[in-house]
Amino acid sequence: YYVQLANFGKRNDLPEDAPWAQIRESQLMTLAVENTGMAVAIDIGEADDVHPVNKLDVGVRLGLIARAETYGEDISFSGPLYQSYRIEGNKIRIIFKHTDKGLKAEGANVLKGFTIAGCDHKFQWANARIEGNEVIVSNPEVEFPVAVRYAWAANPDCNLYYGAGLPASPFRTDD
Repeated sequence: YYVQLANFGKRNDLPEDAPWAQIRESQLMTLAVENTGMAVAIDIGEADDVHPVNKLDVGVRLGLIARAETYGEDISFSGPLYQSYRIEGNKIRIIFKHTDKGLKAEGANVLKGFTIAGCDHKFQWANARIEGNEVIVSNPEVEFPVAVRYAWAANPDCNLYYGAGLPASPFRTDD
């Protein structure tokens, strides 16, 4: 079991393609390896310290994975993980795994951290709303969307969680 890189560094006002986000994506892809588990830490990092002070939440999240995967307890152990997407007109519907207890925007009424790109592949901040256990992403300026990214930055402002209180992992639909 391992911990995905926490948020770290300067927060940017514009969407970015940060190497830190690409490393997190590599860590997410490692879940395809048998007998692995990943604790997401995108919400507990610090802008000026690569080693977050909050070790308790990291330990709790790793413990949940061990209790579920090693000891077989029937508990929630992962926040939402990107599974697939569907383009629906000028919107993109994101489908997740690990959505038991529902999706929510932690600490706000609006989801933060989503970007969307059209055929030009230029990412812009997006409107995102929860619909059941899925998220609908759009931007009125993007008529033909092709890709969505979530928390795709070194230190993103993001807040997608599920009902049991674990954060969603950063992801992108394009590669």
